[in-house]
Amino acid sequence: MKRKNVFVVGMNDFNRDLLERTPHAPEYTFRSLLDPAEFLETYEFPIADMVQRGIEQLNQFKQETGESIDAICGYMDFPVSTMLPLICKEFGTRSPSLESLLKCEHKYWSRVEQQKVIPDNIPEFAAFDPFDDDALSRIDLPYPFWIKPIKSTGSFLGFRINNEEDFVAAIPHIREHIALIGDPFNYVLNQVRLPPEIAGVGGAHCMAESIISGRLCTQEGYSQNGRVESIGIVDSIRYENGISFFRYEYPSTLPYKIQERMQRITETIIPAMGFDDSAFNIEYYWNREQDRIWLLEINTRVSQSHSEVFRKVDGASNQAVTVDAALGRDPEFPSQRGEFPRAAKFFWRLFEDGVVKSAPTPEEIERVGKEVPGTVVRPQATRGMRLSDLLEQDSYSYAICHLFIGGEDQKELLDKYIRCQELLTFDTEPIQ
Repeated sequence: MKRKNVFVVGMNDFNRDLLERTPHAPEYTFRSLLDPAEFLETYEFPIADMVQRGIEQLNQFKQETGESIDAICGYMDFPVSTMLPLICKEFGTRSPSLESLLKCEHKYWSRVEQQKVIPDNIPEFAAFDPFDDDALSRIDLPYPFWIKPIKSTGSFLGFRINNEEDFVAAIPHIREHIALIGDPFNYVLNQVRLPPEIAGVGGAHCMAESIISGRLCTQEGYSQNGRVESIGIVDSIRYENGISFFRYEYPSTLPYKIQERMQRITETIIPAMGFDDSAFNIEYYWNREQDRIWLLEINTRVSQSHSEVFRKVDGASNQAVTVDAALGRDPEFPSQRGEFPRAAKFFWRLFEDGVVKSAPTPEEIERVGKEVPGTVVRPQATRGMRLSDLLEQDSYSYAICHLFIGGEDQKELLDKYIRCQELLTFDTEPIQ
């Protein structure tokens, strides 16, 4: 049988390995579209040029091989997620409509749409212009609240605002950096006809939202021909600061009834957005005291942070549903067929800026593989690097290493993480 050609935008070696271990991988040939460095090593995203070069690369493939382009997909957030509908439209491959995708990714537009169908599951919110010197007076929310750009990745430029001083301190940082993602996002917004109430809220705007709290988790799933399904829920555990992520652990330990309620919310909001033919994930809070579920945000792709975790537990990464949905194939995702009952992605973080004087050597990483079976080590900081130069960090810490660990239970996961820290060397010199 002839293999189908699946183009993955910005595919790197780590994710190629995960894709090639998915259930139907022998039927596909995975091909990288555009250089992954364009998405992983910079905040400069000339989207119009990137889209055009992606189209040219695909046309060249067709001319040189005479083969079909069967699917075009991705597993990354902006700009990959928003580029996909533009490229897929040129070749008639499946993808969500650009409008439905933007309804999810434009944080203000998304809240406006959510308010129509799940008003009890969202916080109070307001959009504001960070370049307006009177912006704070226009935000009708009590302290504390959270501010973040209309579009960002990770927790980039997100700040908890406890008082006026916090707001005044955060605004210069936002003004300096918001155009990095805001400008290219505006290019994508200009490709659709925006509703009047959304048109004036562009990539240089921010959101203010009342604080929501509880146990944070992420539901991974897909929508295919209007059918919305979940493949699993991953718990998100934070450090003591309540902001920076410590680990993503799977499967979730939330009560089953709570997971069912989240699924019903998902089955309501995803069709309401018109989002289809794609994988997605939704971040939720469950507040036990209030017995209330809060929807934090909708992401229009799987989380690559969860991919190796799913593989360890279920025997396939969540990338499988990305590919199946892009091909129009009913996803067949396995359950509990992996090597371990539990798995987690750990974020080894430092909370002060500094210069890296030493980082894990290949020998140290090899030793971890032997002494801590079921562990994948991915250092993020390298020798000579300043921690504040790391990309996609939250506003309060620096993730110097990612560790994917499998184990029998939560205690074993934590014990293995501590052992990895003992075996891996990270030395930094503080910057005064």
